[in-house]
Amino acid sequence: MLAAGTATKGSAGYVAIERVTGTLQGRKGSFVLIHMGIMSRGVPSLTVQVVPDSGTDELTGLSGRLAIEISNGQHHYSFDYALP
Repeated sequence: MLAAGTATKGSAGYVAIERVTGTLQGRKGSFVLIHMGIMSRGVPSLTVQVVPDSGTDELTGLSGRLAIEISNGQHHYSFDYALP
């Protein structure tokens, strides 16, 4: 993960790449997620997407986006994806 802040309070950005290994709909394998987060004067924007063609084994061809919602200090995840 790489992050950078600015001289303006509440403005920053980060990028990250992570490999996820596990089972999805009974299919085993791994895939890569790329994150890009921006905070513009306290207003957040986040994109987390499956890197195209990163799925392995039974997850080959996986595509999708991950949404992360933070409420009351807790993270909630929603994964909108497609498998061939």
